[in-house]
Amino acid sequence: MRDDEKKNSIKLTSKETSELIIEGIITIILLILLNLALYILIDQIVNTSLPIDEFMWHIQYNIFYDSSPPMFWQKPLIFIMVFADIIILYWRLIRRFKQMQQQHIISELHYISNGHYNHRIPFELKGDLGRLITSINALVDSTVDALEEERRIEQSKDELITNVSHDIRTPLTSIIGYLGLIEEGKYQNEDELLKYTHTAYLKSKQMKVLVDDLFEYTKVRQSNVPLNAITFDMNQLIEQLTVDYELEASKKDKLINFIPQEDSLMMIGDTEKLVRVFDNLLSNALKYGVNGSQIIITSDKIGNEVVIVVKNDGDPIPQEALDHLFDRFYRVEESRSQQTGGTGLGLAIAQSIVSLHGGYIYAKSNKNWTSFTIHLPLAPAQ
Repeated sequence: MRDDEKKNSIKLTSKETSELIIEGIITIILLILLNLALYILIDQIVNTSLPIDEFMWHIQYNIFYDSSPPMFWQKPLIFIMVFADIIILYWRLIRRFKQMQQQHIISELHYISNGHYNHRIPFELKGDLGRLITSINALVDSTVDALEEERRIEQSKDELITNVSHDIRTPLTSIIGYLGLIEEGKYQNEDELLKYTHTAYLKSKQMKVLVDDLFEYTKVRQSNVPLNAITFDMNQLIEQLTVDYELEASKKDKLINFIPQEDSLMMIGDTEKLVRVFDNLLSNALKYGVNGSQIIITSDKIGNEVVIVVKNDGDPIPQEALDHLFDRFYRVEESRSQQTGGTGLGLAIAQSIVSLHGGYIYAKSNKNWTSFTIHLPLAPAQ
C-alpha cells in the first residue's frame, strides 16, 4: 500500500523478476561463447605457430575433432574464466536490479508529485539509494512545512486585514456620521456642534492609535529589524517610566511602586523599543486592572538574564484567556476594550520586541495578582 509508512524492502513484480532471470540467462550464454572463443584462441597461440589460413583451420579442427586431454595450464585458465564469469554475472544482475529499484523510487516520486504530500517513500535500502531516499523524504518534509507556513502566513494576512478593517470601520463610521450632521447643519446650537466635533476628534485619535500600533506591530514582526542597542541601566529606565505614570495612576486611585533588587542593572538593548514594552504593560495595568489599587514593578539579575515583573492587584484574567493574551487583536473583554480604546495589539507588540532582544514574556493571573514576567539577556545575540 502506498500510504503505508512502514519501512520495507523493494519487492519486484513478476514481470521484473522474469526480466531479471532472462537477463541472467542471456548473460550466461554470452559468457560461455566468449569463454569458448578465448580458450580456443589462447590454446592455439600457445601450441602452434602456423600461418593464418592453417591457423584458422586448426582452430576448426580442435573445436570439432580434437579429444586430447587438457594440458597443465588449461585447468587454471578454466578456473579463472569461471570465476570471472561469476563476477560479471553478479555485476550485471545487481546493476539491473538497482535500475529496477530506481524505477520504483521514480514511481514513488511521481505519486508524491501528483499531490500526495503526506506520502513518503517507504523503502529501506542501504548505500547510495538509501541515502537518496532519506534525502528525498527530508526534502518533501521541508517542502510540506514550507507550504504549511505559507498557508499560515496567507491566513494570518487575511485575518490581519479583516481585523484592521473592522477596527477602522467602527470609528470611521462615527466620524463620517458626525461630520455629515455638521455638513448638513443638523445641530441646534454651538454646544451641540462642539459636541459633534469633539466626538469626531476622539474617534480620529482612536484611529490614529490603531494605525500607529499596526505600523509598530508590522515593523517589529520582521526578523531583520535592526536594534539600536546601547548600554544602559534598566533600573533607571523603569524608574523614569514609573515617574511618568504616577499622575495617570493617581487619577485612577492607584499607586505605582518600583522595587529593584539591585542598585544598578546594566545591560545592552534598544531603549526606545523597550520603553514601548513597558508603556504597553503599564497602560494595560491602568486600563484593565479593575478594582485594583496598586501596580508593582520588580527587577533582578539572574545569571545572564534580567528579569522584570509588572503586576497589579486588579481582577484576575480568566485562565482560558492567558494563552491568547499575546495574540494580535485579542481582547479579554471586547466591550471593555472598546470603552478604553484598546487595539488588541499592545501585548503582541511587546512580545515581538522582547523576542527581538532574544528574550521571552509570559503572564500569570490569580485572585491576588496578575503579573507579566519578562526575561531579557544582558546582551542580545548578534
